[in-house]
Amino acid sequence: MLAAALRNAPKCLLLLTLAVSATAYGQDKKPTYPAMAPFEQYRMADRDAEIALARTAAPPSISADADVLVLGKTGYETAAKGTNGFVCFVERSWTAGLEDREFWNSTLRAPNCFNPQAARSVLPQYLARAEWAAAGATREQIIERTRSAFAEHRFTAPEPGALTFMLSKKGYVSDQAGGPWLPHLMFFVPRGQPTSWGASRDGSPIIGADGLPEDVTILLVPVPQWSDGTPALPPAAPHAHEK
Repeated sequence: MLAAALRNAPKCLLLLTLAVSATAYGQDKKPTYPAMAPFEQYRMADRDAEIALARTAAPPSISADADVLVLGKTGYETAAKGTNGFVCFVERSWTAGLEDREFWNSTLRAPNCFNPQAARSVLPQYLARAEWAAAGATREQIIERTRSAFAEHRFTAPEPGALTFMLSKKGYVSDQAGGPWLPHLMFFVPRGQPTSWGASRDGSPIIGADGLPEDVTILLVPVPQWSDGTPALPPAAPHAHEK
């Protein structure tokens, strides 16, 4: 059923709103969420609930021994220390592609669990964006700061093998999906690699494309079950960005 859902998707990329580099929308299209909401709207009132939600990103065999981060008043904070090098946390909307229409959607909650390679090379970018957002930075300022961080080598390309688990059926990844979409793995790769992976070709299970130079390039691979072991059913509608 999962394969059928992908075959029936439209030709435009099935890119998640969070963490996936979006294509440009055109000059006449305005963002759905043009400005940041009050920062407290992005936070979860129940710290324990955020920890539990973060752990649903990966199977318990992984997430039970992972570090867990929660969003505090000035950015992400360590709420639980792990032993396996993985880091689980709930993404917010500003980790979307920098041109994403839901960049400031305060309702988004996307559980992730980064493997050690991603935690070392990609997570610093996500943590920095959270700190900038908490400090009131605009989207334009976040883009410029990201550009400067890459130029100064404070941000780097993903390490080989960097990936994250997104297997939670309790998240809310976009207004279009209205919930979690499909369980999937996301591979972080250097720019220019999607073609060599066969991403987004007809019949390929790998989805993705390069976005802005300042964005992380991500390849998605849907999988057949959620982190709790239950099977995944096709979504009611394919989750796709408009072009």
